[in-house]
Amino acid sequence: MVTTPVTSITFEEYLTYDDGTGFHYELVDGKLELMNPPIIQHFLIVDFLDTALKAEIKRCSFSWLCFRESGVRTGRNKSRLSDLCVVTLEQAKELINVSAVFQSSPLLVIEVVSPESVKRDYRHKRSEYAALEVPEYWIVDPMAAKISILLLEEGLYEESVFTASQQIISRAFPKLALTVDQVFTAGNLS
Repeated sequence: MVTTPVTSITFEEYLTYDDGTGFHYELVDGKLELMNPPIIQHFLIVDFLDTALKAEIKRCSFSWLCFRESGVRTGRNKSRLSDLCVVTLEQAKELINVSAVFQSSPLLVIEVVSPESVKRDYRHKRSEYAALEVPEYWIVDPMAAKISILLLEEGLYEESVFTASQQIISRAFPKLALTVDQVFTAGNLS
């Protein structure tokens, strides 16, 4: 993770920031942090989960939307880029003509762990999403072959860890029929 030369930036400046490079940044305590491009496995897992969640949203007729790489404001001068987030239709309508950075809590946030994002996904984002009161946070970790589902209970996350052929149990998607193996198999090109 590389920090750009910009020394300080406000959340409002972040919403319109463009250095012309096409790179993606998170805003952390007023500083821009460059997000490294993901590996192919990461893209494939995100694509699989995005497709599965959108199908479940449609099947259940939820007024929800699933977005990739949308922003989530987690503090005064903090904004994270989630791999996937599920929001209500009303939340999306609020941002129809502005930067896609949700300032209210998404229903669900999913992060796929990469070698350089372990500390960020397990520690920093976990505490920031809990403070924002995101009710459900998934940490999908292909390196450890596990998926952690964190459910907000009295301001703190209670964690359930799923591995191998275990079916993922989600509060937001109680009838979702996915196993950990299915998710990680989607990350393979064979």
